[in-house]
Amino acid sequence: MQEQSRARRVGAAAILCALVLRLFASGLPEKLCAWLTEPETFAFLTYLETGRTVRFSPSIEAYSPDFMESPPPATETPAQSALPCFSDESLVDVYYACSKEPDIGSLLEKNLSWDLTEGGPAVLILHTHTTESYTKQDEDYQETSDYRTLDEGYNMLSIGRRVLENLAQAGITAIHDTAFHDYPSYNGSYVDARESIRAYLEEYPTIRLVLDLHRDASEGANGQLRTEAIVDGKTSAQLMLVVGTNYEGYEENLSLALKLHAQLETQAPGITRPLQLRSQRFNHDLSAGGLLVEVGGAGNTHAEALLAADQLAGAIIALAKGTEAPAEESSTESSTT
Repeated sequence: MQEQSRARRVGAAAILCALVLRLFASGLPEKLCAWLTEPETFAFLTYLETGRTVRFSPSIEAYSPDFMESPPPATETPAQSALPCFSDESLVDVYYACSKEPDIGSLLEKNLSWDLTEGGPAVLILHTHTTESYTKQDEDYQETSDYRTLDEGYNMLSIGRRVLENLAQAGITAIHDTAFHDYPSYNGSYVDARESIRAYLEEYPTIRLVLDLHRDASEGANGQLRTEAIVDGKTSAQLMLVVGTNYEGYEENLSLALKLHAQLETQAPGITRPLQLRSQRFNHDLSAGGLLVEVGGAGNTHAEALLAADQLAGAIIALAKGTEAPAEESSTESSTT
């Protein structure tokens, strides 16, 4: 029995030796070694082992003593765009729907003293008319009435969420009020929203900007109002800032709105409609940073409104540190005069 087992082992060893000799005779080991040392194979195996993407010159053997990983391709970091010149009144276009005649130039130039990136929540986003929506474009959602829906993926909550996400990426903490102030009853929307704003301001005294996002609506011979701007080659809805004037101190909110308007036009020319001064309050009397923004019209698509929301968030981010010159710069200027 032992002799049979020994014979099988000797036979298996002989076969294995014959296979090894045949492989060497065919040149397979050399081919395998060459394949393993190819730059592409080396890069692939390095990625499997370490997760690193290796870049190199194909003229250098992967396992050569002279081999070095080349640095990753240089990427340009977009430069932070400078704030516009706030003494340039041509950047703003104001439509007067009130009897007030404020000094637009001085309010535009007035320094904005805030830092939205420090402290607690700095921005409150809400929607007095939460159910407002846009023209359907193959989307599947139910409307409660024309251009209105409870679907949070397509009403104003989706626009506020887009702004919220953009601000968060820039280090600005915002609160999104998701209450339906206009449903089931449209009447009293502003009264209902007012209670919410007061509650948030009391709980979070760090809030500096109260942003009430709407969409406009006006039906004419050609159908519902559709605004249009071209941003980076894409069709976007336009933005319209609205400032109420029927309260003491409205100039503070107007000063902020003018700078936001100027910033928007600087970063995306044509993105704004004329800033409207209205004789109402719109709950702007509750804070020194209250703004109403119409994001497109009912004739716009939801996708166009989202692009406009991106631009609005971008302008807020650009103004997040205010408009005052840094202390070092100011002292340098004073020492040279």
